[in-house]
Amino acid sequence: MRVVIAEDEALLRQGLDLVLAQDGFDVVAVVADAVQLDAAVVQHEPELVVTDIRMPPTFTDEGLAAAVRIRKRWPQTAVVVLSQHVQRRYAEELLGDGRGGVGYLLKQRIADVETFTQDLWRVAAGGTALDPDVVEILVSRARMLGGGVERLTQRQREVLALMAEGRSNTWIAASLGCSDKAVVQHTSRIYDALGLPVDADDHRRVLAVLHYLTE
Repeated sequence: MRVVIAEDEALLRQGLDLVLAQDGFDVVAVVADAVQLDAAVVQHEPELVVTDIRMPPTFTDEGLAAAVRIRKRWPQTAVVVLSQHVQRRYAEELLGDGRGGVGYLLKQRIADVETFTQDLWRVAAGGTALDPDVVEILVSRARMLGGGVERLTQRQREVLALMAEGRSNTWIAASLGCSDKAVVQHTSRIYDALGLPVDADDHRRVLAVLHYLTE
């Protein structure tokens, strides 16, 4: 699994390189800005790109813009963006094309190395990995706009949030301390409330939920 890392902070850049290499990723390039990121992707054609959102020279959204460009030019390349803060616009721009192989994670989550690398592997396989804080903002906005989320129970909103993070029914059941059957019942009611088609495929159902939340 070839990976390109883009991060302007030297210590974090080296840390990501070490953590990913130890978990079996083949880190083919480690760069410090979006220009170098573009060049590294052209040269190496990686299966996964991990990039900071804010990088030189303006420290605004150079990494995000690069991630969006990469997804358009190399649709087979998975992308995970890292950020210090949650920005709804960033999430919607990144997720707006309705495809998998994408993640938006907050940097403080990297401290949980095992979960972080599991998220990267899931994204590389075509899935999604959204930080819980990102999902909370998207769900809150959907509730304000109406359209079904406001009719969900608290437990159903919890299930919806975990679905949007990319979690399977089994993972959700274990996290919430309930049965797989109960999760299936909750997801069925969520689909009805949101007007989403029922689909047993975890990956496609996440895309359906994300499409709803970013519309």
